[in-house]
Amino acid sequence: MSTVTTPPPVLATAATAAPRRDAEATKAAILRAARHLLARRAHADITLKAVADRAGVSPPLILKYFGNKDALFARVMSFETDATTLLDAPLEDLGRHMVRQLLIGQTERGADPVLRIVFAPLQGEQGDILRANFRTQVSDRLTERLTGPDAGLRAELAVSTLLGLGVMYGIARGTSLRATAIEDIVDRYGPTVQAHLTRPV
Repeated sequence: MSTVTTPPPVLATAATAAPRRDAEATKAAILRAARHLLARRAHADITLKAVADRAGVSPPLILKYFGNKDALFARVMSFETDATTLLDAPLEDLGRHMVRQLLIGQTERGADPVLRIVFAPLQGEQGDILRANFRTQVSDRLTERLTGPDAGLRAELAVSTLLGLGVMYGIARGTSLRATAIEDIVDRYGPTVQAHLTRPV
């Protein structure tokens, strides 16, 4: 007579899935990846898979958070949030603040607040969107903060001075510059930016 052997019960074990990623951190990683790619390729050549691979997420997760590629890159091509942070200081200390935010953005957040405007020529019609956004959200917004004559010119000179530092630090990656403490650069370069912002006597 055969004996039926009952298999031992399977013990339930806790799932060892990776910790759930914080939604805001994931969105930020996706935006950083998209910014990085936009600085190196034409918009039309960037796939969601390329963005997902760089961000370490799946393409469906990008769709979940942003809807589609156009919606994602509309966010990337906007300077609104960056400009709020960049210009968030009293006018008398704004030059130093702008320099500090530029450098902290590159070294700690992996997202320069303004430098992607440099790559507008790569983007065809999308480059026109970048330029228009940059003008209204950065240059014009800074102009509104200034008093005295030639406010628009002074705002654009201040921003162009800041962009020069960003190019040397983040693109040319000047060795002496990158070996210097951020606050030292702020002390040296902040007054140069401030000179355009302060009302002429």
